Amino acid sequence: MARFSHLDAAGRAQMVDVGKKADTEREAVACGAVTMRPSTARRIRSMAIAKGDVLGVARVAAIQGAKETSRIIPLCHPLSLTGIDVQLGVDARRGRVAIEARVRTVGKTGVEMAALTAVAAAALAIYDMCKAVDREMVIGEICLVEKRGGRSGTYKRRELQNADCKMKNAK
Repeated sequence: MARFSHLDAAGRAQMVDVGKKADTEREAVACGAVTMRPSTARRIRSMAIAKGDVLGVARVAAIQGAKETSRIIPLCHPLSLTGIDVQLGVDARRGRVAIEARVRTVGKTGVEMAALTAVAAAALAIYDMCKAVDREMVIGEICLVEKRGGRSGTYKRRELQNADCKMKNAK
């Protein structure tokens, strides 16, 4: 039978012990999008949403989401993040807000979940800010695009589901 790292010998959930792992530089990039009516995207771009600055709130939500990942996702380790960059792009013609989060740390475990959580939090904030004008919005296409560092090395997604996420900040 396969041994799962998040289960003990009796099959109970456990947090993986990373204490003996070396600290290394780690980085992860995740992307996602919120699809909406083009008129909603135009209102976001022109700052005409009654609740205020949608992109500003989404950026702060992404940062807060990354920082709080271990409180949201069971069995995730709390991390000391060294950097969080969030890019948001509005395509009013297509009715989309693209989201990209790049998260960095120096530590014993990766930041993939923090990057994914950042994107999800930004998308949820966009939905919350705009739901009064567009309840048809769809949150989706959240995926890990790239990760660096740690024992497993580098991973880069071959094809992006979200064509708006072009990894423009890739090193």
